[in-house]
Amino acid sequence: MTPGRDTPEQAPAVGNPPGPAGTPDAAETPEREHTPGPGATSEPENTSGEQLTLAGLSPAPEPRAARSGGSAGTREAGPRPRGAALGSEGVAAENPVARVLLEAYVPHLDRVFDYRVSAALHEQAVVGSKVSVIFSGRKMSGWVVDRVAHTDVPGERLLPIRRVLSPLPVAAPEIVDLAEAVAQRCAGTAADVLRVAIAPRVARVDKEFAAGDATPAPVEEPSNATEEQPSPGQQDREGEDAVAPSPEVWEHYEHGPEFIAAVASGRPVRGVVEVLPSAEDHDWARLTANAMATAYAAGRGAVGVVADHKALERLETALHELVGEDAVVRLHAGDGPTPRYRGFLELALGRKRLAVGTRSAAYAPVQDLALVCCHDDGDVNFVEQRAPYQHTRDVLLLRAQQQNLAALFTGYAVSPEAQRLVSTGWAVRLAPDRTELRRCSPRIEATSDSYNTARDPLAARARLPHEAFRVARAALEKGPVLVQVARKGYAPVLACQRCRTPARCRACDGPLALSSANAVPVCTWCGRQAHEWSCAECGFTRVRLSSVGAGRTAEELGRAFPQVPVISSSEHTVRARVGSAPALVVATPGAEPVAEGGYAAALLLDGNQMLARPWLRAEEQTLRRWFNAAALVRSAEHGGTVVVTADQDRAVSALVRWDPAGHSERELHERHELGLPPAVRTAALTGPRGALAATLRDLQLPERVRVVGPAPVENTPGNGADVAENETGETSDGTLDGLARAGSAETARPGRAGAGSGEDRPYRALLFFGFGIAPKITAALRAEKARASALREHAPVNVRCDVADLL
Repeated sequence: MTPGRDTPEQAPAVGNPPGPAGTPDAAETPEREHTPGPGATSEPENTSGEQLTLAGLSPAPEPRAARSGGSAGTREAGPRPRGAALGSEGVAAENPVARVLLEAYVPHLDRVFDYRVSAALHEQAVVGSKVSVIFSGRKMSGWVVDRVAHTDVPGERLLPIRRVLSPLPVAAPEIVDLAEAVAQRCAGTAADVLRVAIAPRVARVDKEFAAGDATPAPVEEPSNATEEQPSPGQQDREGEDAVAPSPEVWEHYEHGPEFIAAVASGRPVRGVVEVLPSAEDHDWARLTANAMATAYAAGRGAVGVVADHKALERLETALHELVGEDAVVRLHAGDGPTPRYRGFLELALGRKRLAVGTRSAAYAPVQDLALVCCHDDGDVNFVEQRAPYQHTRDVLLLRAQQQNLAALFTGYAVSPEAQRLVSTGWAVRLAPDRTELRRCSPRIEATSDSYNTARDPLAARARLPHEAFRVARAALEKGPVLVQVARKGYAPVLACQRCRTPARCRACDGPLALSSANAVPVCTWCGRQAHEWSCAECGFTRVRLSSVGAGRTAEELGRAFPQVPVISSSEHTVRARVGSAPALVVATPGAEPVAEGGYAAALLLDGNQMLARPWLRAEEQTLRRWFNAAALVRSAEHGGTVVVTADQDRAVSALVRWDPAGHSERELHERHELGLPPAVRTAALTGPRGALAATLRDLQLPERVRVVGPAPVENTPGNGADVAENETGETSDGTLDGLARAGSAETARPGRAGAGSGEDRPYRALLFFGFGIAPKITAALRAEKARASALREHAPVNVRCDVADLL
């Protein structure tokens, strides 16, 4: 994209007016994050682990300071700032030109603009500060990414900065460069990435830090002291009951001692760990916390990123045991804007050097960073729900490459993307010792094997076979039993009791569901109740349960075990922990609580249903969920047993053998042969047919790019084609890119009243391209988005890179 020189007379108007951050009152209220419009999608995606050191991958992005787009205009438009008249106070004596990245979420404004820094604002408008400027007659906010002495823009055309909203360096140069790298990889804009990377501003907290009430102590250089001398990390733990990190936990992993020694010495090593499955002796949170504490003890910083709140609690607790509570910053949107922003500033100003959190923590501004960690990178919750839909794993890989950091990826399962890192040599596999693995693993039974099939021929047709019932009854004498089910709710899918036709809503044709045994069927799309429902095919008025959810399962188990408590953990009632007393714990994938001392047994139900989903990643995701649940069970020597009820499949075989890496390696090999991700990169273009055709024509794609489509998007939220279930059993549409949400639910269903047709219907094209040409393709997509946004030749076309969940 070639930067231009936009003036108020020439610059296209910004597509969306600036939010509260661009108003004079912004400093008095918490800033709100930008809400994506109809052109943004929110479905999960699974991106490939692209690495800059591998062949064909993007070079390091050009610093923002070198991509100036010129002056924002020739004269001021709008009210002048309070105080002296413009220009009367003079310009800053040193580096009077500020290069500002606007907080604008339109592609053609994805560049920096030069502004004049007055003498009065010289001390406040530092690099990384947030400012208010005039652009094209509008008040807008942005970040100062550089201060320079000269500009190519004539002085009379250079507008001044209106005011400094925050004098604190919230946009560190390395974070801005990381945002640019992520935007390049995902064909997005740096501003879209920064709205995730930088915590929403809270004016009161800003004033506290700016006034010096929370001035941090200077950060010491990494210590090279001997063991007898306290390190900076240890000095910060006065009064804490902290435990020094021990390298012994790494002795059970191949190359483990060498890896943790390299982390302690500050070397940029990268590892993929298959965590041992033991509720008694081993835990992924303790392993990750040990690595982070090792970097901290050496006087360096570390970042740990997890997928959800439940995992965050485990990692935070494990880290507190090693370094104390005062050394760790927690970054999670659920904690509220004030604690989140306060922790963000403590990291940015160097007060603390350990950060844990969910997706946005990958951008934590930790000073003197040495290590980035990620647990269970195959979790769909790691995909950002807003443009440019980046995956946390890719953000951490780019950051590790740019800043020369060590990287650690842990998990009970191994994703194909993580396996690709090992196969290409970017990371080393830290496999568990086989003897220790056999000792720690629970006993795993498959009800579909020849032995159980001969004993119970009807086991294949039963949702809860006799063997699973027997194991649960015996295990309840020793402790809690985990029951994993595929779907949330009571009865998520209904059908006509007579002809088995799926029950659908008369208003929008969405699927009907039951929330309890005596409830009225409700549409899962529009929420309308179907009081007098009748089958559209045969006219029958009674329904049957086509699919059983966690609520119905808990009800049935309660009748089967009347003296045993039944605990449900799914959807909005996710439990973090349960006790060691006998109980039946019914949970959806990802919502399984941690049992004190481990579960006595686990029943993995609905395996065939999960494996049968029309999704490229159905098998790997199902196996990942099985491994995560089985890892919560006691080891076989302590009586732990896992029963899986799915038919014989290679995923079942991998679970019985406890071989996540072998299954992942085979998956990656097959996808290489078929040209499917993560062996290749992909891009999904969605929009009206005419706009999509024009975009593909203007891109002038090389022959090596395989184009599938355009084809009409026939699905709507909930029909199962493009709907992925997240880790708590909830469904998330997004493949319609907001078009389904913006319109009625029946827009994309042909043959229905009000259905879209012709140019109004959304179409999609899929691009498949190798890593060798990936930088050129994503750059072309990014440039085409900026050109189309500026000229407004056609309707917007949404671009999402590496969306394997559509396949």
